[in-house]
Amino acid sequence: MRTDAKVVHLKATPEQKPTSPAGRLPVALISVRDKAAQQLRLALQTLFDNADDSLFEIADRATSNAEQNAFFEAMRDLRMKRRGIERGFLQQVFESFAKLNQYEIGKPAQPEASFDSLALVQNDELEESVAIDTMVAKVMSRASQPLSHLTTRMNVLVSKKLDDKNNPLSPQQLCEYFLEACRSLGVEIKVKLIILKLFERYVLTDLEQLYAESNQTLVAAGILPELQSAMPRRSPSRSAATGSSAPRSGAGTGVSESSAYADDGVHEAFAALQALLSELRGSVLPARNLPNDAVPISSNDLMRLLSHLQSRAPQQVNEYDLPGQLEQLLQRVSAKSGKSRVVGEVDEDVINLVSMLFEFILDDRTLPDSLKALIGRLQIPVLKVAVLDKTFFSRGSHPARRLLNEIASAAMGWGEQDEAQRDSLYQKIEQVVSRLLNDFVDDPAIFSELLADFLAFTGDERRRSELLEQRTRDAEEGRAKAEMARQEVEHALNQRLLGKTLPEVVVRLLQEAWSKVLLLTCLKHGTQSEQWQAALGTMDDLIWSVTPHDDPESRAQLLELVPSLLKNLREGLVSAAFDPFSTSDFFTRLEALHVQTLQQLTQPTQPAPTNAPLARGEIVTEQKLELPPREDEADDPISPAMVEVNEEIVLLAPGESREQEPEINLADNDEALTQVDNLRVGSWVEFQEDEDHKLRCKLAAVIKPTGKYIFVNRTGMKVLEKTRMGLAIEFRRGAIRLLNDALLFDRALESVIGNLRSLKHSGR
Repeated sequence: MRTDAKVVHLKATPEQKPTSPAGRLPVALISVRDKAAQQLRLALQTLFDNADDSLFEIADRATSNAEQNAFFEAMRDLRMKRRGIERGFLQQVFESFAKLNQYEIGKPAQPEASFDSLALVQNDELEESVAIDTMVAKVMSRASQPLSHLTTRMNVLVSKKLDDKNNPLSPQQLCEYFLEACRSLGVEIKVKLIILKLFERYVLTDLEQLYAESNQTLVAAGILPELQSAMPRRSPSRSAATGSSAPRSGAGTGVSESSAYADDGVHEAFAALQALLSELRGSVLPARNLPNDAVPISSNDLMRLLSHLQSRAPQQVNEYDLPGQLEQLLQRVSAKSGKSRVVGEVDEDVINLVSMLFEFILDDRTLPDSLKALIGRLQIPVLKVAVLDKTFFSRGSHPARRLLNEIASAAMGWGEQDEAQRDSLYQKIEQVVSRLLNDFVDDPAIFSELLADFLAFTGDERRRSELLEQRTRDAEEGRAKAEMARQEVEHALNQRLLGKTLPEVVVRLLQEAWSKVLLLTCLKHGTQSEQWQAALGTMDDLIWSVTPHDDPESRAQLLELVPSLLKNLREGLVSAAFDPFSTSDFFTRLEALHVQTLQQLTQPTQPAPTNAPLARGEIVTEQKLELPPREDEADDPISPAMVEVNEEIVLLAPGESREQEPEINLADNDEALTQVDNLRVGSWVEFQEDEDHKLRCKLAAVIKPTGKYIFVNRTGMKVLEKTRMGLAIEFRRGAIRLLNDALLFDRALESVIGNLRSLKHSGR
């Protein structure tokens, strides 16, 4: 019985791919995996080294405090979870490679997506998905061919069927690894999208190079050498990011690696400073006279010496000679070792530059003297940062530079009269300085931490001061509006009363009572309103009703006018909440005046002499109005008391006094007036009030209707009010000094560079 037909011979089956045993990878693929993991690890390190600076810059442009705090919290979270994210990402890369030769048995089918399930996708997830799709599309647009060749070669080596999407090194898979590794970050979608953008910039940008190198590795192992793909040109700036550059000085000291990946322009700035110092050394600057047996110390040794000096730094630094102190310490080290130990030329240049910077800072007139002493104590910590990271001199977003600048900006409005022991700003700066002196050894990350904390502190103070400052502006604008309204009322009163002789009771009513009615009407409705015109009309009617008239028609006109006049007067005084007792007294007197006017207009059978006063109690025939005699006027047949208004009426609020303009009048093109006109809201100035007292304040508002310049202190409280001419006179006598609010470090660096260039030209 033949059974050959039932035997299946292995060699009779179609040729299989040269796979390795299940679960094990070929050596060539292991080499691809390890090289890719190394490049991805370095790229991730670059991402995290630059994340702080990127988030700081974005936080600076935040439109709200809540948004800014979100970025600061993200920075802290990212810094704390950085190592975990790096490990999680790389672990997923290794696991994906490990699964390439593992068969998946019984894998459940994925359910089809329904409209209901799609509706459950959150907006944040949708934004995240759109961002990843965009990133993947960008990579595929430039690296689709090398990725396709890599996928084809890997399919020869593994049992699992791969395509360009599920390749362990595809941009889609790498994005998913990174998202999964970042799940522990408690950040908003806005921050997550920024982190994804950093991932694209520092990781995905170099995938074309990674694919090309991986293909070369497999070609060298003999895997499909006939597939030809061009090697991409690697840019110099990217070669550093992949770790091909030599390690910089200070490696192994815990310092951030960000400078190793910096652009060439960053290093050019320090190189330019070095070139200036080198040209001046031996002419304007002392030459390096080194012994024959001189041995330069390493940057690490220099850091240890600086830490020794840092722990013994004096409280007062005005006369502190850091280079001299360091030289003495080196002499003691040389004596113990028996060799002449000196600072290397590069490190010496850094020391000289930092010394020059702090010379400028300690001489800067913008900083208050009390705070100069505090900031001056930061010289050694700043020098240590500059030794570790030369980008300190060129990168404006460097945390150490920003911390100096933020402290100086916060100190702008700090006055010497403030009680240092009780002032929260002074205490905060003192806390920052103490922390750096006590805790900073060789990890510059402490500057980022202190910067974030200090920005949070100043942000709280700024919000409080801005709130009070806004209230001050609102109050001043309200005062200005009220003052303009009073001037309108003054003008209306003076226009009608000045030079006229009227009953005293009427003049007093208009000045003390009806002026309030006009003021409220002006503030509420304006001078172009019907209400304002009606109030003026009532005042005109009142004046006309108590003015003597000779024509008979006036009598009928007065009789017709009185009822509506009294009604309008009463309603106006009630609206102004005028004293009801005074109102009643006024109407009693006004009635008497109107009766007398009507008596004068009555035509008697035998007219009385023109110079004879009307008798009290005389009956007016047609109106039958009788004016009862007042007790205080019973013995006085002359009525009423008349006054001539010969001085302008001035209305003042309670406790208010009108500031008199200086008697000196300057020409419109006077330099002092130009200085005043160049003042901008937000400018800080210092007033020399007397020989021993200076006042630092900020221009908070220019009230255009009144021409008032309102100044506040750093808490937002009003401390000074000046007119344009008053300020001009202060400028002329040198009592005002503008404070330079440009960034302190940038001004210091600009000054140092300018001085070095001047020395260079003068030495020629």
